[in-house]
Amino acid sequence: MNFKGFFLFAFFSISMFCYAQISAPELDKLINNTLKTFDVPGISVGVYKDGQIVYAKGHGVRSLTTKQAMNKSTMVGVASNSKGFTCFALAMMVDAGKLNWDDPVRKYIPEFQLHDAWVTDQFKVRDLVTHRSGMGLGAGDLMFFPEGNDFTVQDVINNVKYLEPENSFRSEFAYNNNMFIIAGEVLKRVSGLSWEEFIETKIMKPVGMTSSKASYNRVTDRTNMIDAHTRTEGKVIQIPHDWSETANAAGGIMSNIEDMLTWAEFLMNDAVTKDGERLLDTDLFHELWQLQTPLSVRKGDWYNTHFRGYGLGWFVSDVKGGYKQVHHTGGLLGTVTQFTMIPELDLAIVVLTNQMNGSAFNTITNTIKDSYLGYENRNWLDRYGTRNADYIKYNDSIKRVVYNKVKQMQSTTFPIPKSIEGTYADDWFGDVTITHVNGYKYRIECKRSPALFGELLPYNATTYVAKWNNRSFDADVFVQFTFNEKGDAVSASMKYIAPITDFSFDFHDLELKRKTN
Repeated sequence: MNFKGFFLFAFFSISMFCYAQISAPELDKLINNTLKTFDVPGISVGVYKDGQIVYAKGHGVRSLTTKQAMNKSTMVGVASNSKGFTCFALAMMVDAGKLNWDDPVRKYIPEFQLHDAWVTDQFKVRDLVTHRSGMGLGAGDLMFFPEGNDFTVQDVINNVKYLEPENSFRSEFAYNNNMFIIAGEVLKRVSGLSWEEFIETKIMKPVGMTSSKASYNRVTDRTNMIDAHTRTEGKVIQIPHDWSETANAAGGIMSNIEDMLTWAEFLMNDAVTKDGERLLDTDLFHELWQLQTPLSVRKGDWYNTHFRGYGLGWFVSDVKGGYKQVHHTGGLLGTVTQFTMIPELDLAIVVLTNQMNGSAFNTITNTIKDSYLGYENRNWLDRYGTRNADYIKYNDSIKRVVYNKVKQMQSTTFPIPKSIEGTYADDWFGDVTITHVNGYKYRIECKRSPALFGELLPYNATTYVAKWNNRSFDADVFVQFTFNEKGDAVSASMKYIAPITDFSFDFHDLELKRKTN
């Protein structure tokens, strides 16, 4: 290369990193506008760049009830951002020679069984954490969601054999929490420690995550913790914390901005702690961020992405034509979180919220990321704000049409089916009872998940609407009955009314058959 060429190359290389990065006052303004646009009570944000924390602050309030301020130390359930910890823990067992990613699951859990016998035999530990089981999105999540059910980890292991696949094994990506729950049990049986004990003592403590806990129930000081919030029938309200301890390996960790930035620094330092201790062999650590299950990339992707997929507990992709991005999101009832790293830029962005609106964290993360990647202002706040308003309006219109028809049916005389009353059983979810209340009204109750109860209202001659008593679920469903020649209901299936329903309300996977007296 001649001198002129070298000069141009050097100038170009330097100029790539001279973009106007978002300032703290600009970020303050963005976050406060995000709170208003998406009706989120509180958001905490952290940015790590080039070996130091350049931003760590909370905005808004941690609770609509107490009005106490959100800050960088406020504890939040990071939800599925726990999955990276589960895979790191398993990799530590591989490093210790106690486990291999490609060992059959049945080597450690002999009673493990899936719907297909061949898939059961072929199913590896790696398959547990890469969302390629063949089962549908969120299959079986009702075994831990919402909180208050009585399913145990062993129940999950015993019941996954009843979940019929939607695709062939390893052919499609479909997010599955229950496989991570089983992965947590593998860790327990191999290490001799519970998942919670392992995460806290073998990862959090040496990394320096001094405030974090592996589950909600292990948090003893709750003086600086969010309350959960969600939009319910047009208004954001506070709701109770909701998480089942059964699913901790899939999403149980409680943390804050300070500790999640410590976790990010540790990861981008090649799994070496601040004290210089390496917790994982470099090649095994490298494997966590390698593509395992591919995902499609849409044409005209905003970040000029060429590949996208899931690694071992992480989504991986490239942004702006070559920078590797490692990221994950998390969602519970009442909170959503986002954790993003671009290791080549030594950049990490953490967004924790107390309202379940992903448009809020996308607005903040994308704006910060753009400023370091050199994109012009793409006004993500307006972009996501418009999309969010349209999406809410669309879902509300669907629900309005359905309940208008219900109201019309209630005021119209129509023949009541001879009997839909009784107990209906699903192989993995258990009993659902339907009792007659008065007129055309019935009551529906899910016996193993008592939070799921409500009215059953007529929609047409064969279909009713389950209107759950807890309106914050936003998960009302059609219940369609099949009848025998006598007019008696013999089975029922469910389908959510509006697409805004969280996929973990997997009512559509139930095959309810009426029990005979």
